[in-house]
Amino acid sequence: MVETTLSGAQHHILTNDYASEWMGIEVLKLDDGHATIRMHLRQEMLNGFGMAHGGMIFAFGDTAFALACNPANPTPKQAANITVASGVDINFIKPAFQGQVITAVANRRASTGRSGLYDIQIYAASHDAAASPEAPGELIAEFRGRSRTISKK
Repeated sequence: MVETTLSGAQHHILTNDYASEWMGIEVLKLDDGHATIRMHLRQEMLNGFGMAHGGMIFAFGDTAFALACNPANPTPKQAANITVASGVDINFIKPAFQGQVITAVANRRASTGRSGLYDIQIYAASHDAAASPEAPGELIAEFRGRSRTISKK
């Protein structure tokens, strides 16, 4: 599977990404150092309190992080490497619930050498609110990722 964005662009790292496929992640926008994605919260993504499981929110933010860290159309030199998480922190601000649409907006804040710093905001909106990338809803989590570029081998 190669995920296609609304603009028609594809990101190669989603090929055979079965976790992102199961979550139903839709890519809305890709740019250098940026990604915007969304998904619908389903019943099987909830915890025992009836709210989105923190692991689901984390995995969703992690996918946005990976898309922002890795170029959608790498040059031959870039294709020899991958960028992975070297560490992350997440702060849960408020819960999200079944039927809501969540959107993650990932942006590179800094990069030097093989290291990078990314901030990902995660928002929730009711399914009826027709959340858009410009108005994604209420902030539910802040995810900060530290990246490291390594050889594929």
